[in-house]
Amino acid sequence: MNRVLRTLRDLGCFPLLVVIASTATADRVPPRQTLAPHELRASVAPPPIVWPTPAMPGGAIEFESAEQRHLRAVVITKALEQPWSIAFLPDGSMLITERPGRLRIVHHGVLEARPVQGIPNVKTGGEGGLQGLMDVVLHPRFSENRWVYFTYHKPTADGDGATTLGRGTWNGTGLTDVRDIFESGATGTEASRVVFGRDSMIYMTISAPGSGPQIGRSQDTDDYAGKIVRLRDDGSIPADNPFVGRTGYKPGIYTVGHRNGHALAINPETGEVWQTEQGPSGGDEINIIRAGRNYGWPLVSYGRDYWGPRISNRPSREDLEDPIVVWLPSIGLTGMTFYTGDRFPHWKRNVFVAGLREGGIPRTGQIQRIEFNDKWEELRREPMLMELKQRMRDIRQGPDGLLYVLTAEDQGTLFRIEPAESRPNF
Repeated sequence: MNRVLRTLRDLGCFPLLVVIASTATADRVPPRQTLAPHELRASVAPPPIVWPTPAMPGGAIEFESAEQRHLRAVVITKALEQPWSIAFLPDGSMLITERPGRLRIVHHGVLEARPVQGIPNVKTGGEGGLQGLMDVVLHPRFSENRWVYFTYHKPTADGDGATTLGRGTWNGTGLTDVRDIFESGATGTEASRVVFGRDSMIYMTISAPGSGPQIGRSQDTDDYAGKIVRLRDDGSIPADNPFVGRTGYKPGIYTVGHRNGHALAINPETGEVWQTEQGPSGGDEINIIRAGRNYGWPLVSYGRDYWGPRISNRPSREDLEDPIVVWLPSIGLTGMTFYTGDRFPHWKRNVFVAGLREGGIPRTGQIQRIEFNDKWEELRREPMLMELKQRMRDIRQGPDGLLYVLTAEDQGTLFRIEPAESRPNF
Protein backbone atom coordinates (compact mmCIF):
# COMPACT_ATOMS: atom_id res chain seq x y z
CA MET A 1 0.00 0.00 0.00
CA ASN A 2 1.58 3.29 -1.05
CA ARG A 3 1.86 6.41 1.05
CA VAL A 4 -1.25 8.12 -0.35
CA LEU A 5 -3.43 5.08 0.32
CA ARG A 6 -2.07 4.76 3.85
CA THR A 7 -2.81 8.44 4.45
CA LEU A 8 -6.37 8.08 3.17
CA ARG A 9 -6.86 5.02 5.35
CA ASP A 10 -5.73 6.99 8.41
CA LEU A 11 -8.08 9.83 7.47
CA GLY A 12 -11.00 7.44 7.22
CA CYS A 13 -11.55 8.16 3.52
CA PHE A 14 -12.20 4.56 2.44
CA PRO A 15 -13.99 3.04 0.64
CA LEU A 16 -12.28 4.76 -2.25
CA LEU A 17 -11.32 3.40 -5.64
CA VAL A 18 -8.03 4.77 -6.87
CA VAL A 19 -6.97 4.16 -10.42
CA ILE A 20 -3.44 5.27 -11.24
CA ALA A 21 -2.56 5.34 -14.91
CA SER A 22 1.17 4.95 -14.75
CA THR A 23 3.39 5.88 -17.66
CA ALA A 24 6.47 4.68 -15.83
CA THR A 25 9.08 2.77 -17.73
CA ALA A 26 10.49 -0.53 -16.53
CA ASP A 27 13.33 1.16 -14.65
CA ARG A 28 11.09 3.69 -12.88
CA VAL A 29 8.56 3.26 -10.11
CA PRO A 30 5.07 4.72 -10.65
CA PRO A 31 4.70 8.38 -9.67
CA ARG A 32 3.38 9.15 -6.22
CA GLN A 33 1.28 12.00 -4.95
CA THR A 34 2.66 14.58 -2.52
CA LEU A 35 -0.06 15.77 -0.16
CA ALA A 36 -0.18 19.26 1.31
CA PRO A 37 0.39 19.48 5.09
CA HIS A 38 -3.23 20.35 5.86
CA GLU A 39 -4.40 17.30 3.90
CA LEU A 40 -2.60 15.06 6.39
CA ARG A 41 -4.88 16.20 9.22
CA ALA A 42 -8.58 15.37 8.97
CA SER A 43 -9.47 18.01 11.60
CA VAL A 44 -7.94 20.82 9.53
CA ALA A 45 -9.17 20.26 5.97
CA PRO A 46 -11.47 18.12 3.83
CA PRO A 47 -10.07 14.85 2.43
CA PRO A 48 -7.62 15.36 -0.43
CA ILE A 49 -8.29 14.77 -4.09
CA VAL A 50 -6.34 11.68 -5.07
CA TRP A 51 -4.68 12.27 -8.44
CA PRO A 52 -0.98 11.34 -8.47
CA THR A 53 1.48 13.47 -10.37
CA PRO A 54 2.38 11.99 -13.77
CA ALA A 55 5.96 11.25 -14.73
CA MET A 56 7.96 14.24 -15.88
CA PRO A 57 8.78 14.01 -19.59
CA GLY A 58 12.42 13.53 -20.44
CA GLY A 59 14.57 15.59 -22.78
CA ALA A 60 13.32 18.96 -24.04
CA ILE A 61 9.75 20.28 -23.88
CA GLU A 62 9.02 23.15 -26.26
CA PHE A 63 6.51 25.84 -25.26
CA GLU A 64 5.70 29.51 -25.76
CA SER A 65 4.90 32.49 -23.59
CA ALA A 66 3.07 35.70 -24.41
CA GLU A 67 6.12 37.94 -24.73
CA GLN A 68 9.07 35.57 -25.10
CA ARG A 69 8.27 32.97 -27.74
CA HIS A 70 10.06 29.79 -28.82
CA LEU A 71 11.14 28.36 -25.49
CA ARG A 72 12.03 24.95 -24.20
CA ALA A 73 12.32 23.29 -20.81
CA VAL A 74 15.31 20.94 -20.72
CA VAL A 75 15.43 18.24 -18.05
CA ILE A 76 18.79 17.99 -16.28
CA THR A 77 17.96 15.27 -13.76
CA LYS A 78 14.88 13.42 -12.51
CA ALA A 79 16.68 11.69 -9.64
CA LEU A 80 16.01 14.12 -6.78
CA GLU A 81 13.74 13.56 -3.77
CA GLN A 82 11.68 16.57 -2.73
CA PRO A 83 14.31 19.12 -3.77
CA TRP A 84 13.94 22.50 -2.11
CA SER A 85 16.58 25.03 -3.13
CA ILE A 86 19.44 25.78 -5.57
CA ALA A 87 22.73 27.63 -5.06
CA PHE A 88 25.17 28.20 -7.94
CA LEU A 89 28.87 27.66 -7.28
CA PRO A 90 31.43 29.81 -9.15
CA ASP A 91 32.49 26.85 -11.34
CA GLY A 92 28.93 26.45 -12.63
CA SER A 93 28.02 23.53 -10.39
CA MET A 94 24.75 23.62 -8.47
CA LEU A 95 24.15 22.73 -4.84
CA ILE A 96 20.61 21.42 -4.29
CA THR A 97 18.95 20.67 -0.97
CA GLU A 98 16.59 17.71 -0.61
CA ARG A 99 14.03 17.95 2.16
CA PRO A 100 14.86 14.44 3.52
CA GLY A 101 18.19 15.88 4.69
CA ARG A 102 20.62 15.57 1.80
CA LEU A 103 22.71 18.16 -0.01
CA ARG A 104 23.35 17.19 -3.65
CA ILE A 105 25.60 18.60 -6.34
CA VAL A 106 25.08 18.82 -10.10
CA HIS A 107 28.44 19.09 -11.88
CA HIS A 108 28.72 19.62 -15.64
CA GLY A 109 25.00 18.88 -15.94
CA VAL A 110 25.18 15.56 -14.10
CA LEU A 111 23.81 14.81 -10.63
CA GLU A 112 26.51 13.12 -8.59
CA ALA A 113 25.30 9.90 -7.01
CA ARG A 114 26.74 10.51 -3.55
CA PRO A 115 25.27 13.29 -1.39
CA VAL A 116 27.58 16.09 -0.30
CA GLN A 117 29.08 15.36 3.10
CA GLY A 118 28.79 17.66 6.10
CA ILE A 119 25.06 18.28 6.64
CA PRO A 120 24.15 17.53 10.28
CA ASN A 121 21.34 15.26 11.41
CA VAL A 122 18.03 16.67 10.17
CA LYS A 123 14.55 16.21 11.62
CA THR A 124 12.23 15.31 8.75
CA GLY A 125 8.49 14.92 8.53
CA GLY A 126 6.76 16.57 11.46
CA GLU A 127 3.02 17.00 11.89
CA GLY A 128 2.59 18.54 8.45
CA GLY A 129 5.25 16.41 6.80
CA LEU A 130 7.31 19.42 5.66
CA GLN A 131 10.20 19.54 8.10
CA GLY A 132 13.69 18.82 6.81
CA LEU A 133 16.57 20.48 4.98
CA MET A 134 15.41 23.76 3.48
CA ASP A 135 17.40 26.57 1.89
CA VAL A 136 21.03 26.82 0.77
CA VAL A 137 22.87 30.07 -0.06
CA LEU A 138 26.45 31.20 -0.55
CA HIS A 139 28.05 34.07 1.35
CA PRO A 140 28.39 37.19 -0.87
CA ARG A 141 32.17 36.89 -0.43
CA PHE A 142 32.19 33.16 -1.06
CA SER A 143 35.33 33.40 -3.17
CA GLU A 144 37.18 34.61 -0.05
CA ASN A 145 35.64 32.62 2.82
CA ARG A 146 33.96 29.60 1.07
CA TRP A 147 30.99 29.80 3.45
CA VAL A 148 27.77 27.94 2.63
CA TYR A 149 24.62 28.60 4.70
CA PHE A 150 21.65 26.28 5.06
CA THR A 151 18.43 26.18 7.06
CA TYR A 152 17.07 22.99 8.53
CA HIS A 153 14.99 21.51 11.32
CA LYS A 154 17.30 20.51 14.12
CA PRO A 155 16.06 17.50 16.13
CA THR A 156 14.87 18.38 19.63
CA ALA A 157 14.74 16.24 22.74
CA ASP A 158 10.96 15.83 22.45
CA GLY A 159 11.15 14.50 18.89
CA ASP A 160 10.25 17.73 17.10
CA GLY A 161 12.43 19.92 14.89
CA ALA A 162 13.46 23.56 15.49
CA THR A 163 14.25 25.93 12.61
CA THR A 164 18.02 26.46 12.62
CA LEU A 165 20.61 28.25 10.49
CA GLY A 166 23.81 26.34 9.84
CA ARG A 167 27.07 27.31 8.17
CA GLY A 168 29.89 25.25 6.72
CA THR A 169 33.04 25.81 4.69
CA TRP A 170 33.12 24.43 1.15
CA ASN A 171 36.29 22.46 0.44
CA GLY A 172 35.48 21.58 -3.16
CA THR A 173 33.66 18.33 -2.43
CA GLY A 174 31.86 18.83 0.90
CA LEU A 175 31.29 21.00 3.95
CA THR A 176 33.76 21.25 6.81
CA ASP A 177 33.73 23.21 10.06
CA VAL A 178 29.93 22.89 10.11
CA ARG A 179 28.21 24.70 12.96
CA ASP A 180 24.80 26.05 13.97
CA ILE A 181 25.05 29.83 14.05
CA PHE A 182 21.42 30.67 14.90
CA GLU A 183 18.91 28.48 16.70
CA SER A 184 15.39 29.84 16.79
CA GLY A 185 14.03 27.22 19.17
CA ALA A 186 10.79 27.47 17.19
CA THR A 187 9.21 24.04 16.74
CA GLY A 188 6.07 23.10 14.83
CA THR A 189 7.44 25.10 11.89
CA GLU A 190 7.84 24.29 8.20
CA ALA A 191 9.41 26.41 5.43
CA SER A 192 12.50 28.56 5.89
CA ARG A 193 14.40 30.71 3.38
CA VAL A 194 17.52 32.88 3.56
CA VAL A 195 18.88 35.82 1.57
CA PHE A 196 21.72 38.29 2.08
CA GLY A 197 20.60 41.90 1.90
CA ARG A 198 22.54 44.81 0.47
CA ASP A 199 23.46 45.67 4.05
CA SER A 200 25.36 42.34 4.17
CA MET A 201 22.90 41.04 6.77
CA ILE A 202 21.11 37.69 6.65
CA TYR A 203 17.32 37.72 6.35
CA MET A 204 15.67 34.43 7.26
CA THR A 205 12.03 33.34 7.25
CA ILE A 206 10.65 31.12 10.01
CA SER A 207 7.17 29.78 9.36
CA ALA A 208 4.33 29.41 11.83
CA PRO A 209 1.31 27.12 12.08
CA GLY A 210 -1.12 28.09 9.32
CA SER A 211 -4.14 26.47 10.94
CA GLY A 212 -5.22 24.90 14.19
CA PRO A 213 -4.98 26.06 17.81
CA GLN A 214 -1.48 27.59 17.51
CA ILE A 215 -2.34 29.87 14.63
CA GLY A 216 -1.70 32.96 16.78
CA ARG A 217 2.03 32.31 17.21
CA SER A 218 2.82 34.67 14.32
CA GLN A 219 1.74 37.58 16.55
CA ASP A 220 3.61 36.35 19.65
CA THR A 221 6.73 38.52 19.81
CA ASP A 222 8.39 36.18 22.32
CA ASP A 223 8.35 33.40 19.71
CA TYR A 224 10.36 33.29 16.48
CA ALA A 225 7.62 31.35 14.64
CA GLY A 226 5.96 33.46 11.95
CA LYS A 227 8.77 36.00 11.81
CA ILE A 228 11.60 37.18 9.58
CA VAL A 229 14.85 37.52 11.47
CA ARG A 230 17.88 39.66 10.64
CA LEU A 231 21.35 38.42 11.55
CA ARG A 232 25.02 39.10 10.96
CA ASP A 233 26.91 36.57 8.87
CA ASP A 234 28.10 34.82 12.05
CA GLY A 235 24.51 34.42 13.28
CA SER A 236 24.74 37.13 15.93
CA ILE A 237 22.03 39.78 16.27
CA PRO A 238 22.67 43.34 15.01
CA ALA A 239 22.26 46.10 17.58
CA ASP A 240 20.06 48.09 15.17
CA ASN A 241 17.39 45.41 14.81
CA PRO A 242 14.01 47.09 15.45
CA PHE A 243 13.12 45.22 18.66
CA VAL A 244 16.51 44.87 20.37
CA GLY A 245 16.15 45.67 24.07
CA ARG A 246 12.33 45.69 24.07
CA THR A 247 10.68 43.59 26.75
CA GLY A 248 8.69 40.67 25.38
CA TYR A 249 10.41 40.65 21.97
CA LYS A 250 12.95 38.21 20.61
CA PRO A 251 15.92 40.38 19.59
CA GLY A 252 16.43 38.78 16.18
CA ILE A 253 12.94 39.69 14.97
CA TYR A 254 12.87 42.03 11.98
CA THR A 255 9.19 41.64 11.01
CA VAL A 256 6.18 39.82 12.49
CA GLY A 257 2.85 38.43 11.34
CA HIS A 258 3.97 35.91 8.70
CA ARG A 259 2.40 32.57 7.91
CA ASN A 260 4.70 30.50 5.72
CA GLY A 261 7.50 32.36 3.94
CA HIS A 262 8.68 30.36 0.92
CA ALA A 263 11.08 32.75 -0.82
CA LEU A 264 13.25 35.79 -0.20
CA ALA A 265 14.83 37.81 -3.03
CA ILE A 266 16.46 41.21 -3.39
CA ASN A 267 14.89 43.67 -5.81
CA PRO A 268 17.86 44.48 -8.08
CA GLU A 269 16.79 48.12 -8.57
CA THR A 270 15.57 49.16 -5.12
CA GLY A 271 17.54 46.80 -2.89
CA GLU A 272 14.34 45.89 -1.03
CA VAL A 273 13.81 42.42 0.38
CA TRP A 274 10.80 40.75 -1.26
CA GLN A 275 9.11 37.70 0.23
CA THR A 276 6.59 35.14 -0.99
CA GLU A 277 4.14 33.84 1.56
CA GLN A 278 1.64 31.02 1.24
CA GLY A 279 -1.89 31.74 2.33
CA PRO A 280 -4.42 29.06 3.30
CA SER A 281 -7.20 28.58 0.73
CA GLY A 282 -6.39 31.73 -1.25
CA GLY A 283 -4.37 34.69 -0.08
CA ASP A 284 -0.85 33.87 -1.31
CA GLU A 285 1.21 37.07 -1.17
CA ILE A 286 4.31 38.91 -2.26
CA ASN A 287 5.42 41.31 0.46
CA ILE A 288 8.08 44.02 0.61
CA ILE A 289 9.87 43.57 3.91
CA ARG A 290 10.32 46.69 6.05
CA ALA A 291 11.89 46.89 9.50
CA GLY A 292 9.56 46.47 12.45
CA ARG A 293 6.38 46.04 10.40
CA ASN A 294 3.53 43.65 11.08
CA TYR A 295 2.28 41.69 8.05
CA GLY A 296 -0.99 40.72 9.63
CA TRP A 297 -1.29 36.95 9.84
CA PRO A 298 -3.77 35.79 11.16
CA LEU A 299 -5.40 39.14 12.01
CA VAL A 300 -6.04 39.88 8.34
CA SER A 301 -5.90 37.73 5.22
CA TYR A 302 -7.34 37.53 1.73
CA GLY A 303 -7.70 33.78 2.23
CA ARG A 304 -10.22 31.37 3.67
CA ASP A 305 -9.88 28.51 6.10
CA TYR A 306 -9.62 25.13 4.36
CA TRP A 307 -13.24 24.42 5.39
CA GLY A 308 -14.48 27.63 3.75
CA PRO A 309 -14.91 30.44 6.34
CA ARG A 310 -12.93 33.65 5.87
CA ILE A 311 -9.82 34.05 8.02
CA SER A 312 -10.76 37.66 8.79
CA ASN A 313 -13.73 39.95 8.22
CA ARG A 314 -11.61 42.26 6.09
CA PRO A 315 -8.37 41.61 4.21
CA SER A 316 -6.42 44.66 5.38
CA ARG A 317 -6.02 47.12 8.22
CA GLU A 318 -4.32 50.53 8.34
CA ASP A 319 -1.81 49.51 11.00
CA LEU A 320 -0.76 46.36 9.13
CA GLU A 321 1.29 45.95 5.94
CA ASP A 322 -0.51 45.08 2.71
CA PRO A 323 0.97 42.71 0.11
CA ILE A 324 1.88 44.08 -3.32
CA VAL A 325 0.61 40.98 -5.13
CA VAL A 326 -2.16 38.60 -4.00
CA TRP A 327 -3.41 35.29 -5.43
CA LEU A 328 -7.07 34.25 -5.37
CA PRO A 329 -7.23 31.31 -5.64
CA SER A 330 -3.94 30.23 -4.13
CA ILE A 331 -1.26 28.71 -6.36
CA GLY A 332 0.68 27.27 -3.39
CA LEU A 333 3.26 30.05 -3.84
CA THR A 334 6.89 28.99 -3.35
CA GLY A 335 10.16 30.17 -4.98
CA MET A 336 10.82 33.57 -6.56
CA THR A 337 13.46 35.28 -8.68
CA PHE A 338 13.90 38.64 -10.42
CA TYR A 339 14.98 38.25 -14.03
CA THR A 340 17.96 40.48 -14.87
CA GLY A 341 19.67 38.47 -17.63
CA ASP A 342 20.05 38.92 -21.37
CA ARG A 343 18.91 35.53 -22.67
CA PHE A 344 15.23 36.54 -22.48
CA PRO A 345 15.17 40.26 -23.34
CA HIS A 346 11.36 40.54 -23.15
CA TRP A 347 11.44 39.28 -19.56
CA LYS A 348 13.72 41.98 -18.15
CA ARG A 349 12.45 43.27 -14.74
CA ASN A 350 9.89 40.48 -14.57
CA VAL A 351 9.44 38.47 -11.40
CA PHE A 352 9.06 34.70 -11.68
CA VAL A 353 7.40 32.62 -8.97
CA ALA A 354 6.78 28.91 -8.56
CA GLY A 355 3.50 27.34 -7.49
CA LEU A 356 2.60 23.90 -6.19
CA ARG A 357 -1.01 23.83 -7.41
CA GLU A 358 -3.90 26.16 -8.12
CA GLY A 359 -7.10 26.24 -6.10
CA GLY A 360 -6.24 23.07 -4.22
CA ILE A 361 -6.38 20.91 -7.37
CA PRO A 362 -3.58 18.40 -8.06
CA ARG A 363 -1.66 18.55 -11.35
CA THR A 364 -1.95 22.35 -11.59
CA GLY A 365 1.55 23.35 -10.46
CA GLN A 366 3.03 26.16 -12.53
CA ILE A 367 5.50 28.97 -13.02
CA GLN A 368 4.07 32.49 -13.14
CA ARG A 369 5.65 35.54 -14.74
CA ILE A 370 4.67 38.91 -13.26
CA GLU A 371 5.28 42.17 -15.11
CA PHE A 372 5.56 45.48 -13.25
CA ASN A 373 5.61 49.15 -14.20
CA ASP A 374 8.44 51.55 -13.30
CA LYS A 375 6.99 51.95 -9.79
CA TRP A 376 6.87 48.19 -9.24
CA GLU A 377 3.11 48.06 -9.49
CA GLU A 378 1.70 44.92 -11.09
CA LEU A 379 0.64 45.13 -14.72
CA ARG A 380 -0.05 41.52 -15.70
CA ARG A 381 0.82 37.94 -14.85
CA GLU A 382 1.15 34.84 -16.98
CA PRO A 383 0.99 31.17 -15.91
CA MET A 384 3.45 28.86 -17.62
CA LEU A 385 4.18 25.13 -17.87
CA MET A 386 1.00 23.95 -16.18
CA GLU A 387 0.89 21.30 -18.91
CA LEU A 388 3.73 19.48 -17.12
CA LYS A 389 1.34 18.81 -14.20
CA GLN A 390 4.22 19.11 -11.71
CA ARG A 391 4.41 20.81 -8.32
CA MET A 392 6.97 23.62 -8.72
CA ARG A 393 9.14 24.31 -5.67
CA ASP A 394 11.85 26.80 -6.65
CA ILE A 395 12.94 28.97 -9.56
CA ARG A 396 16.29 30.75 -9.82
CA GLN A 397 18.14 32.73 -12.44
CA GLY A 398 21.46 31.07 -13.13
CA PRO A 399 24.75 32.87 -13.85
CA ASP A 400 24.22 31.99 -17.52
CA GLY A 401 20.99 34.03 -17.64
CA LEU A 402 18.77 30.96 -17.91
CA LEU A 403 16.06 29.97 -15.44
CA TYR A 404 16.37 26.81 -13.33
CA VAL A 405 13.37 25.11 -11.75
CA LEU A 406 12.91 22.38 -9.12
CA THR A 407 9.76 20.26 -8.87
CA ALA A 408 8.41 19.37 -5.43
CA GLU A 409 7.99 15.65 -5.95
CA ASP A 410 9.33 12.43 -4.46
CA GLN A 411 10.71 11.92 -7.96
CA GLY A 412 11.88 15.51 -8.18
CA THR A 413 13.24 17.14 -11.31
CA LEU A 414 15.72 19.90 -12.03
CA PHE A 415 15.12 21.56 -15.40
CA ARG A 416 16.16 24.77 -17.10
CA ILE A 417 14.23 27.15 -19.32
CA GLU A 418 16.13 28.34 -22.39
CA PRO A 419 15.49 29.87 -25.82
CA ALA A 420 14.51 27.15 -28.27
CA GLU A 421 15.98 28.87 -31.33
CA SER A 422 17.01 32.23 -32.69
CA ARG A 423 13.79 33.07 -34.57
CA PRO A 424 12.29 36.52 -33.80
CA ASN A 425 9.87 36.54 -30.86
CA PHE A 426 7.22 38.49 -32.80
